[in-house]
Amino acid sequence: MSSNTATTRQSDEQHAPVLPSAPVAPPVERGRTAIADQVVGKIAGMAAREVEGVHSFGGSLTRAIGAVRDRVPGGRAGTMTRGVKVEVGEKQAAVDLDLVVEYGFAIAEVAAQVREEVIEAVERMTGLQVVEVNINVVDVHLPDDSDDEEDTTASPRVR
Repeated sequence: MSSNTATTRQSDEQHAPVLPSAPVAPPVERGRTAIADQVVGKIAGMAAREVEGVHSFGGSLTRAIGAVRDRVPGGRAGTMTRGVKVEVGEKQAAVDLDLVVEYGFAIAEVAAQVREEVIEAVERMTGLQVVEVNINVVDVHLPDDSDDEEDTTASPRVR
């Protein structure tokens, strides 16, 4: 670039009118973030599943319908939120869980640990304040309970 062109640009910049700049809001204030109930439900479900003593979620009817859905191709989409209900507001969330606890675990301790894990995960990942986590223990899974359909190939006990 020639020195004459550089001098012209500097001259133009010196004489350009200076416009008052509008105050710019911080990035966190430049828009809105909405988090769907299903997202919070998945986070809560994953966090609760990590607690030792949690066998599954949902009542027997919910689990039966879920088992049928699981056999349909693409039917696993609702697996993470089965037995999990959430309400999400702008800044807060509430979670309801229907749990099946493994036999031998202290139900109150499992529930307390689930509550703690769910609150920590949802608040950390979403920034929402979790106002409550209600836990409804709907069943106890016994060691000899089968999650699958009854085995029809086994010989009957009584003939």
